[in-house]
Amino acid sequence: MPMVSRARSTQVVAGLGLAATMLLSGCGSDEPKSATVTTTRSAEPAASSTAPGEKKSAAVTVDADNMKFSPSEVTVKVGDTVTWKFSDSVPHNVQGIGDRAMGLNSPIFDKGEWSYTFTAPGNYRYLCSLHPQMRGSVTVE
Repeated sequence: MPMVSRARSTQVVAGLGLAATMLLSGCGSDEPKSATVTTTRSAEPAASSTAPGEKKSAAVTVDADNMKFSPSEVTVKVGDTVTWKFSDSVPHNVQGIGDRAMGLNSPIFDKGEWSYTFTAPGNYRYLCSLHPQMRGSVTVE
């Protein structure tokens, strides 16, 4: 049985390490991905305070109920937060569609809510990965 040289073994290990690094860092887009994500399992909204003179961002709620997102299309300003409330008899989630919406990725909920603060303008499409016919979009101006 031939023996593999130590140098060859080192080359193989180094090559595998390089390949793993490339795979882990290669997926994504060139767009900045700065956003605030909040996950809450209770039905109570999170409290928020604004300092005097500070612009208060708007909060928009989308309900996931009766196998649909309602409203299915919303328009917000940069810095606004959208909260998805889950109250259907079956579990749902929010999963972004396309590079721009990669940060839209909630856990699966039976009941509860999940929030995302949009920090860049654009159109963000999403669906429920468990029920792909459930779709919606957020337009950020």
